[in-house]
Amino acid sequence: MAFQVKTIKYSGKINVIPLGANNIVVGGQSAFPFYDFEGAFPNKPKLALQIWDSDPGEAISAPLAEAYAGVMDDPGAWAKKAVEYGADLVCLTLKSTDPNDQNAGAAEALAATQKVLEAVGHVPVIVFGVDNREKDIETLSAICETFAGKNLVVGPVTDKNYKQIGAQALAYGHTVIARSPIDVNLAKQLNILLMDLGIKSDKILIDPNTGGLGYGMEYCYSVMERLEAAALLQADDSLQQPIINMLGEEIWKTKEANQPAEAAPALGDQVCRGVLMEVTEAVSLLAAGSSLLVLSHPESLKLVRYYIDLWADGGEIAGEGFLNVPITPLGNM
Repeated sequence: MAFQVKTIKYSGKINVIPLGANNIVVGGQSAFPFYDFEGAFPNKPKLALQIWDSDPGEAISAPLAEAYAGVMDDPGAWAKKAVEYGADLVCLTLKSTDPNDQNAGAAEALAATQKVLEAVGHVPVIVFGVDNREKDIETLSAICETFAGKNLVVGPVTDKNYKQIGAQALAYGHTVIARSPIDVNLAKQLNILLMDLGIKSDKILIDPNTGGLGYGMEYCYSVMERLEAAALLQADDSLQQPIINMLGEEIWKTKEANQPAEAAPALGDQVCRGVLMEVTEAVSLLAAGSSLLVLSHPESLKLVRYYIDLWADGGEIAGEGFLNVPITPLGNM
Protein backbone atom coordinates (compact mmCIF):
# COMPACT_ATOMS: atom_id res chain seq x y z
CA MET A 1 0.00 0.00 0.00
CA ALA A 2 1.47 3.34 -1.05
CA PHE A 3 2.14 5.90 1.65
CA GLN A 4 -0.41 8.70 1.63
CA VAL A 5 0.63 12.09 2.95
CA LYS A 6 -2.17 13.47 5.08
CA THR A 7 -3.12 16.94 3.91
CA ILE A 8 -5.57 19.61 5.00
CA LYS A 9 -7.79 21.84 2.90
CA TYR A 10 -7.41 25.59 3.05
CA SER A 11 -10.37 27.89 2.61
CA GLY A 12 -8.35 31.05 1.95
CA LYS A 13 -5.19 32.29 0.27
CA ILE A 14 -2.83 35.24 0.49
CA ASN A 15 -3.55 38.16 -1.81
CA VAL A 16 -1.23 38.89 -4.71
CA ILE A 17 0.28 42.38 -4.49
CA PRO A 18 2.20 44.04 -7.35
CA LEU A 19 5.05 46.28 -6.25
CA GLY A 20 6.68 49.08 -8.16
CA ALA A 21 5.88 49.19 -11.85
CA ASN A 22 3.98 45.88 -11.52
CA ASN A 23 7.11 43.92 -12.41
CA ILE A 24 7.43 42.21 -9.01
CA VAL A 25 4.62 40.53 -7.11
CA VAL A 26 4.42 38.98 -3.65
CA GLY A 27 1.84 36.68 -2.11
CA GLY A 28 -0.53 34.29 -3.82
CA GLN A 29 0.26 31.25 -1.68
CA SER A 30 -2.61 28.94 -0.71
CA ALA A 31 -0.94 26.79 1.97
CA PHE A 32 1.29 27.13 4.99
CA PRO A 33 4.94 28.09 4.29
CA PHE A 34 6.86 25.41 2.34
CA TYR A 35 3.83 23.06 2.35
CA ASP A 36 3.88 22.86 -1.43
CA PHE A 37 2.27 19.42 -1.27
CA GLU A 38 -0.89 21.13 0.01
CA GLY A 39 -1.18 24.26 -2.08
CA ALA A 40 0.32 26.60 -4.66
CA PHE A 41 3.22 29.04 -4.23
CA PRO A 42 3.18 31.04 -7.46
CA ASN A 43 5.61 33.71 -6.22
CA LYS A 44 8.85 33.22 -4.34
CA PRO A 45 9.44 35.42 -1.27
CA LYS A 46 11.23 38.61 -2.26
CA LEU A 47 14.32 40.20 -0.71
CA ALA A 48 15.11 43.88 -0.20
CA LEU A 49 18.28 45.60 0.97
CA GLN A 50 18.02 48.57 3.32
CA ILE A 51 19.84 51.82 2.62
CA TRP A 52 19.83 55.21 4.38
CA ASP A 53 19.05 58.64 2.97
CA SER A 54 22.22 60.13 4.47
CA ASP A 55 25.72 59.01 5.38
CA PRO A 56 25.41 57.07 8.66
CA GLY A 57 29.04 57.56 9.64
CA GLU A 58 29.86 55.52 12.72
CA ALA A 59 26.18 54.81 13.40
CA ILE A 60 26.29 51.82 11.07
CA SER A 61 27.93 48.47 11.84
CA ALA A 62 31.48 48.04 10.54
CA PRO A 63 30.69 45.04 8.29
CA LEU A 64 27.91 47.01 6.59
CA ALA A 65 30.17 50.05 6.18
CA GLU A 66 32.72 47.80 4.49
CA ALA A 67 30.12 46.26 2.15
CA TYR A 68 28.91 49.71 1.05
CA ALA A 69 32.21 51.62 1.21
CA GLY A 70 32.31 54.62 -1.10
CA VAL A 71 28.56 54.96 -1.72
CA MET A 72 26.99 55.74 1.65
CA ASP A 73 27.17 59.50 1.17
CA ASP A 74 24.85 59.29 -1.85
CA PRO A 75 21.48 57.46 -1.55
CA GLY A 76 21.35 57.03 -5.31
CA ALA A 77 24.75 55.34 -5.48
CA TRP A 78 23.91 53.27 -2.40
CA ALA A 79 20.65 52.13 -4.00
CA LYS A 80 22.43 51.23 -7.24
CA LYS A 81 24.93 49.15 -5.26
CA ALA A 82 22.08 47.31 -3.54
CA VAL A 83 20.60 46.43 -6.93
CA GLU A 84 24.02 45.24 -8.13
CA TYR A 85 24.10 42.95 -5.10
CA GLY A 86 20.86 41.36 -6.32
CA ALA A 87 18.12 43.04 -4.28
CA ASP A 88 14.56 42.60 -5.60
CA LEU A 89 13.64 45.89 -3.91
CA VAL A 90 15.48 48.77 -2.30
CA CYS A 91 14.31 50.04 1.09
CA LEU A 92 15.14 53.72 1.57
CA THR A 93 15.03 54.58 5.27
CA LEU A 94 14.62 58.30 5.98
CA LYS A 95 17.07 58.32 8.89
CA SER A 96 17.98 61.99 8.52
CA THR A 97 14.38 63.06 9.22
CA ASP A 98 14.46 61.73 12.77
CA PRO A 99 13.79 64.68 15.13
CA ASN A 100 16.41 63.19 17.45
CA ASP A 101 18.98 63.18 14.64
CA GLN A 102 19.25 65.72 11.81
CA ASN A 103 15.50 66.53 11.80
CA ALA A 104 15.56 66.93 8.02
CA GLY A 105 12.28 67.89 6.38
CA ALA A 106 10.16 66.89 3.42
CA ALA A 107 12.41 68.63 0.88
CA GLU A 108 15.40 66.52 1.86
CA ALA A 109 13.30 63.33 1.89
CA LEU A 110 11.98 64.12 -1.59
CA ALA A 111 15.48 64.74 -2.93
CA ALA A 112 16.77 61.42 -1.55
CA THR A 113 13.78 59.53 -2.95
CA GLN A 114 14.28 61.11 -6.37
CA LYS A 115 17.93 60.05 -6.42
CA VAL A 116 17.01 56.47 -5.52
CA LEU A 117 14.26 56.21 -8.13
CA GLU A 118 16.58 57.53 -10.83
CA ALA A 119 19.32 55.08 -9.81
CA VAL A 120 17.31 51.84 -9.65
CA GLY A 121 15.14 52.07 -12.77
CA HIS A 122 12.24 49.63 -12.57
CA VAL A 123 13.30 48.07 -9.26
CA PRO A 124 10.52 48.71 -6.69
CA VAL A 125 11.32 51.10 -3.86
CA ILE A 126 10.21 51.02 -0.24
CA VAL A 127 10.28 54.41 1.52
CA PHE A 128 10.28 54.00 5.28
CA GLY A 129 10.00 56.72 7.88
CA VAL A 130 11.29 56.98 11.43
CA ASP A 131 8.12 55.98 13.33
CA ASN A 132 7.52 59.54 14.51
CA ARG A 133 3.92 60.52 13.84
CA GLU A 134 4.35 64.17 12.91
CA LYS A 135 7.57 63.71 10.93
CA ASP A 136 6.33 60.67 8.99
CA ILE A 137 3.07 62.41 8.11
CA GLU A 138 5.09 65.37 6.80
CA THR A 139 7.62 63.41 4.74
CA LEU A 140 5.61 60.40 3.55
CA SER A 141 2.60 62.50 2.56
CA ALA A 142 4.84 64.70 0.42
CA ILE A 143 6.51 61.66 -1.13
CA CYS A 144 3.15 60.04 -1.97
CA GLU A 145 1.99 63.18 -3.77
CA THR A 146 5.24 63.99 -5.57
CA PHE A 147 5.76 60.47 -6.90
CA ALA A 148 2.17 59.76 -7.87
CA GLY A 149 1.68 56.60 -9.90
CA LYS A 150 5.08 55.10 -9.01
CA ASN A 151 3.45 52.51 -6.69
CA LEU A 152 6.01 53.08 -3.97
CA VAL A 153 5.75 51.00 -0.81
CA VAL A 154 5.43 53.49 2.07
CA GLY A 155 5.46 53.03 5.82
CA PRO A 156 5.20 52.71 8.66
CA VAL A 157 1.44 53.26 8.53
CA THR A 158 0.05 52.86 12.05
CA ASP A 159 -3.16 53.48 13.93
CA LYS A 160 -1.76 56.94 14.76
CA ASN A 161 -1.08 58.14 11.20
CA TYR A 162 -3.19 55.99 8.88
CA LYS A 163 -5.76 58.70 8.14
CA GLN A 164 -3.12 61.08 6.79
CA ILE A 165 -0.57 58.77 5.16
CA GLY A 166 -3.16 56.18 4.12
CA ALA A 167 -5.26 58.83 2.40
CA GLN A 168 -2.24 60.12 0.47
CA ALA A 169 -1.21 56.60 -0.56
CA LEU A 170 -4.76 55.92 -1.73
CA ALA A 171 -4.99 59.17 -3.67
CA TYR A 172 -1.68 58.73 -5.49
CA GLY A 173 -1.56 54.96 -6.07
CA HIS A 174 0.95 53.61 -3.55
CA THR A 175 1.13 50.47 -1.39
CA VAL A 176 1.23 50.81 2.41
CA ILE A 177 3.09 48.92 5.12
CA ALA A 178 0.60 48.47 7.97
CA ARG A 179 2.67 48.21 11.16
CA SER A 180 1.15 47.02 14.43
CA PRO A 181 2.94 46.03 17.67
CA ILE A 182 3.23 42.22 17.39
CA ASP A 183 -0.46 41.49 17.96
CA VAL A 184 -2.93 39.67 15.71
CA ASN A 185 -5.99 41.65 16.77
CA LEU A 186 -4.22 44.99 16.33
CA ALA A 187 -3.00 43.95 12.88
CA LYS A 188 -6.55 43.00 11.92
CA GLN A 189 -7.95 46.25 13.31
CA LEU A 190 -5.43 48.38 11.38
CA ASN A 191 -6.15 46.56 8.13
CA ILE A 192 -9.88 47.12 8.60
CA LEU A 193 -9.29 50.82 9.25
CA LEU A 194 -7.24 51.09 6.06
CA MET A 195 -9.86 49.23 4.03
CA ASP A 196 -12.60 51.45 5.46
CA LEU A 197 -10.51 54.38 4.27
CA GLY A 198 -10.76 52.95 0.75
CA ILE A 199 -7.41 51.19 0.36
CA LYS A 200 -7.79 47.89 -1.49
CA SER A 201 -6.50 44.64 -0.04
CA ASP A 202 -3.92 44.40 -2.84
CA LYS A 203 -2.29 47.61 -1.58
CA ILE A 204 -1.58 46.56 2.02
CA LEU A 205 1.40 44.68 3.46
CA ILE A 206 1.29 43.47 7.06
CA ASP A 207 4.28 44.46 9.21
CA PRO A 208 4.14 42.66 12.57
CA ASN A 209 7.04 44.78 13.89
CA THR A 210 9.87 42.26 13.85
CA GLY A 211 12.25 41.95 16.78
CA GLY A 212 15.84 40.74 16.69
CA LEU A 213 16.99 37.21 17.39
CA GLY A 214 15.77 35.91 20.73
CA TYR A 215 12.55 36.72 22.53
CA GLY A 216 11.52 39.46 20.09
CA MET A 217 11.81 37.21 17.05
CA GLU A 218 10.08 34.29 18.78
CA TYR A 219 7.13 36.47 19.76
CA CYS A 220 6.88 37.81 16.22
CA TYR A 221 7.11 34.26 14.83
CA SER A 222 4.16 33.06 16.89
CA VAL A 223 2.05 36.05 15.86
CA MET A 224 2.88 35.43 12.20
CA GLU A 225 1.77 31.81 12.54
CA ARG A 226 -1.57 32.99 13.88
CA LEU A 227 -1.89 35.55 11.08
CA GLU A 228 -1.29 32.81 8.49
CA ALA A 229 -3.75 30.46 10.17
CA ALA A 230 -6.46 33.12 10.20
CA ALA A 231 -5.82 33.98 6.55
CA LEU A 232 -5.60 30.44 5.19
CA LEU A 233 -7.74 28.29 7.46
CA GLN A 234 -10.39 30.80 8.49
CA ALA A 235 -10.34 32.79 5.21
CA ASP A 236 -10.23 36.07 7.17
CA ASP A 237 -10.09 38.56 4.32
CA SER A 238 -8.78 41.30 6.61
CA LEU A 239 -5.60 39.29 7.23
CA GLN A 240 -4.88 37.84 3.78
CA GLN A 241 -2.18 40.38 2.97
CA PRO A 242 1.46 39.30 2.49
CA ILE A 243 3.76 39.84 5.46
CA ILE A 244 6.86 42.05 5.34
CA ASN A 245 9.62 41.76 7.94
CA MET A 246 12.12 44.58 8.54
CA LEU A 247 14.75 42.43 10.24
CA GLY A 248 18.14 43.58 8.99
CA GLU A 249 18.47 46.69 11.12
CA GLU A 250 17.28 44.80 14.19
CA ILE A 251 20.14 42.33 13.78
CA TRP A 252 22.92 44.76 13.02
CA LYS A 253 22.21 47.13 15.89
CA THR A 254 22.78 44.42 18.51
CA LYS A 255 25.87 44.24 20.68
CA GLU A 256 26.65 40.74 19.38
CA ALA A 257 26.74 41.90 15.76
CA ASN A 258 28.87 44.96 16.53
CA GLN A 259 31.59 43.53 18.76
CA PRO A 260 34.88 43.12 16.86
CA ALA A 261 36.45 39.66 16.96
CA GLU A 262 39.33 40.81 19.18
CA ALA A 263 36.85 42.03 21.79
CA ALA A 264 34.85 38.80 21.73
CA PRO A 265 37.04 36.00 20.32
CA ALA A 266 34.55 33.31 21.38
CA LEU A 267 32.01 34.79 18.95
CA GLY A 268 34.29 34.34 15.95
CA ASP A 269 34.65 36.54 12.87
CA GLN A 270 32.43 39.64 13.10
CA VAL A 271 31.24 39.67 9.49
CA CYS A 272 30.33 35.97 9.50
CA ARG A 273 28.67 36.30 12.88
CA GLY A 274 26.38 39.12 11.83
CA VAL A 275 25.53 37.52 8.50
CA LEU A 276 24.67 34.21 10.14
CA MET A 277 22.52 35.98 12.72
CA GLU A 278 20.66 37.74 9.91
CA VAL A 279 20.26 34.56 7.86
CA THR A 280 19.07 32.57 10.88
CA GLU A 281 16.29 35.03 11.55
CA ALA A 282 15.40 35.38 7.86
CA VAL A 283 14.95 31.63 7.41
CA SER A 284 12.89 31.45 10.60
CA LEU A 285 10.58 34.21 9.38
CA LEU A 286 10.19 32.51 6.00
CA ALA A 287 9.04 29.42 7.86
CA ALA A 288 6.48 31.59 9.68
CA GLY A 289 5.04 32.96 6.45
CA SER A 290 7.02 36.04 5.37
CA SER A 291 6.64 37.15 1.75
CA LEU A 292 9.12 40.03 1.83
CA LEU A 293 12.28 40.36 3.91
CA VAL A 294 14.25 43.58 4.33
CA LEU A 295 17.88 42.65 4.93
CA SER A 296 21.03 44.71 5.45
CA HIS A 297 24.12 42.74 4.39
CA PRO A 298 24.55 41.58 0.76
CA GLU A 299 26.02 38.24 1.86
CA SER A 300 22.87 37.61 3.88
CA LEU A 301 20.79 38.29 0.79
CA LYS A 302 22.88 35.86 -1.25
CA LEU A 303 22.47 33.03 1.29
CA VAL A 304 18.75 33.59 1.86
CA ARG A 305 18.15 33.78 -1.89
CA TYR A 306 19.94 30.46 -2.34
CA TYR A 307 17.83 28.89 0.41
CA ILE A 308 14.62 30.09 -1.28
CA ASP A 309 15.75 28.87 -4.71
CA LEU A 310 16.68 25.42 -3.36
CA TRP A 311 13.21 25.06 -1.88
CA ALA A 312 11.37 26.35 -4.94
CA ASP A 313 13.52 24.94 -7.74
CA GLY A 314 15.47 22.06 -6.18
CA GLY A 315 19.02 21.20 -7.17
CA GLU A 316 22.29 20.27 -5.52
CA ILE A 317 23.67 22.22 -2.58
CA ALA A 318 26.72 24.17 -3.71
CA GLY A 319 29.84 24.31 -1.58
CA GLU A 320 31.43 27.35 -3.16
CA GLY A 321 30.58 30.96 -3.86
CA PHE A 322 29.40 31.84 -0.38
CA LEU A 323 30.84 33.46 2.71
CA ASN A 324 33.60 31.30 4.20
CA VAL A 325 33.07 30.93 7.96
CA PRO A 326 36.39 30.43 9.76
CA ILE A 327 36.47 28.03 12.70
CA THR A 328 37.82 29.38 15.98
CA PRO A 329 39.48 26.55 17.97
CA LEU A 330 38.43 26.57 21.63
CA GLY A 331 42.04 26.10 22.72
CA ASN A 332 43.01 29.47 21.26
CA MET A 333 40.61 31.47 23.41
